[in-house]
Parts: sequence; C-alpha cells; structure tokens
Amino acid sequence: MSPVRKIIHVDMDAFFASVEQHDDPSLKGKPVAVGSPSPRGVVAAASYEARKFGVRSAMPSVTALRKCPNLIFVRGHFDRYREVSRQIHAIFADYTDLIQPLSLDEAYLDVTANKRGLPTAWATAKEIRARILEETGLTASAGISYNKFLAKLASDHRKPNGQFAVTPDMGAAWVETLPVSRFHGVGPVTAKKMQRLGIETGADLRACSLTFLQQHFGSSAEWYHAIARGEDHREVNPYRERKSSGSETTFNEDLTDPAAIEAGVIGQADEVWAWCEKAQSYGRTVTVKVKYGDFQIITRSRTQPAPVRSRAALHEASLALIRAVLPPEKGIRLVGVTLSNFVNDEIEQPELLPLFGS
Repeated sequence: MSPVRKIIHVDMDAFFASVEQHDDPSLKGKPVAVGSPSPRGVVAAASYEARKFGVRSAMPSVTALRKCPNLIFVRGHFDRYREVSRQIHAIFADYTDLIQPLSLDEAYLDVTANKRGLPTAWATAKEIRARILEETGLTASAGISYNKFLAKLASDHRKPNGQFAVTPDMGAAWVETLPVSRFHGVGPVTAKKMQRLGIETGADLRACSLTFLQQHFGSSAEWYHAIARGEDHREVNPYRERKSSGSETTFNEDLTDPAAIEAGVIGQADEVWAWCEKAQSYGRTVTVKVKYGDFQIITRSRTQPAPVRSRAALHEASLALIRAVLPPEKGIRLVGVTLSNFVNDEIEQPELLPLFGS
C-alpha cells in the first residue's frame, strides 16, 4: 500500500501589493492597489487594507476609487516580483524536489519524502513560512493535506499569515461543510448554476449522483463528483515536456469592459513571458483564449514570421488578437495567452521549472 501523500500548498499573501509595501515602508498599513488610477486603468492586485473596502484584482480603477477614496495606486514592478519569486522557490527547493508552481506567488510542494527530516508536514510548512518571512520580509499562508485539492482549500482557510491542515480522517467531512463557491474549479457562474439546482455546500454536491452532474455540467461532472468526497489523485509533477507556454485567469466576475479585459490579457502575457525569458525559449504562434460567462470558448491565433523575442512584442500580438472580439457580445469570465511553435522545440531543463510556472 502506497504511503499517504503529504502535500503543501503555499500561497503568498497579497503578493504584488505586499512587495510594494515592503519596499516602500510608507505604504504599510495603507490601502494599496497595483495598477493605474487612469479612467481606463485596472487593479492588478490589492493589499488586505484595500480588500476591506471591496477592492479586488481585475476591478476597474474608477470603481476601486469609489469604494476606497483613499486608495493609493502604485505602478507594478514585475521584475521585482519575479526576483522575490526566485527567492521563495529557492527556499522550496531546500525541502523537496517536487515543486509545481501555479504562478509567481503560489505552488504545490510534495514533501512525502521528507528531504529535511522534519517530524511532520505541519512543521515543514511552518519552517518554510518562517524562512520566507525572514528572507523576504513577506508573509505566506499554507495548506497541508493528502491531496492538492484539499491543500489549496486549506491554504485559504487561515489567510493571511496562517496555516491549516486537513487530515485523511477529516477530509471528506470537512469538504461537506464548505460552500461550493470556494472549490477550485467552481467559478462564480458555475456556483450560481449550482445554487439554482439547490447545491449550496459540499454536502449538497456529494448528494448528487454522477449521472445528474453529467446532465448539468458535462465533462466537469467527474471532477465535481470526486472533490465532493475529498478525492483528488493528481500528482505534484513539475517535470513535463513543454510544447508551449501558457497562462490563464478566471475573473471574479464576468467582464464586459474592454480595458479590464485587455488588462487581464496583458497580465497573462507577462506570466508567459516570465517563463520564456527564463527558459530562453521563444515561439512564433500567439494564441488568446476567451471563455464567456455561458462557458462558450473561442480562441484566436496568429503565427508570426519570426519568434516573439520581447515582452512588448508579445503584448502587441496578444492585444491585437483580443481586440478582434471587443467589445464582447456577452460577459467574459476567463482569458488566456499561449505562446507555442518554439524555434528550438526541446524539453526545457528541469532546473528551470521550479522557478517559474505559466
């Protein structure tokens, strides 16, 4: 019988805004937004002080200022965020070789092998968080469990600057107590659809048969059926052949404002470029993905005559593609950017993967 896996999900607290507050002490304790206050500006990230007023990422700046008139906008420093991310991932590497980054500020760690000889996964997470604070001055939250789904849920349970563990004997029962809107893979639109069907909590979801879920949620049914029981068999596996570099984000609410949608595309292009720059891999084909509020998905692609070798060029290509569908005919819930058709189509070196994800 294989041992119970020990998975830690580490999530930095309000990462971009926290880096700005750390680097400029005059911002500490104040409501801060990373972005532009211009009429077409969008909030890229918000400090916890700003979140208390209802300010959140992807929100138009004018709306954020109405909610929080004292909101302080700062220009994003993405090179600095990547620098801090490298520090954090170097800490992770001291505890495990199995690191799966989700973005610059969060990652799954499989510490089943106990590289440092610490007594428990709880102690491991506590030490990792302490080192992050000591070496970067930033706080992180952590979730500890026997699978990725539960670890990610748990990391959000004691935010900010906390940790929570979900053990095998409590996993399924704990999931039943939670609202489905908190589940990874259940966005705002799906949560509303579930609520219309009488599915408010994990317990409600578990009571649904797989056949019922397939009728209403199609290919996602098996995932919902499994997570309602606290089941997730996905491995933390950072090493994989890469034919492309892509990133996507689901907005907190369906967007129709072109400026907000474009800001989302730029953010995902930055994530893609971070990997390309580190791996020194450059592709010719740019693809933008759009998922509407009704879950219709469209993509727009363009193959360049030469590899995309600058962030500005990737921005330009991505914006040209998204503008072909703007203004949208209906709300957009997700956007993504992918770069493929690499010039040197090789498997990237494993040592690069723990540092950056797309």
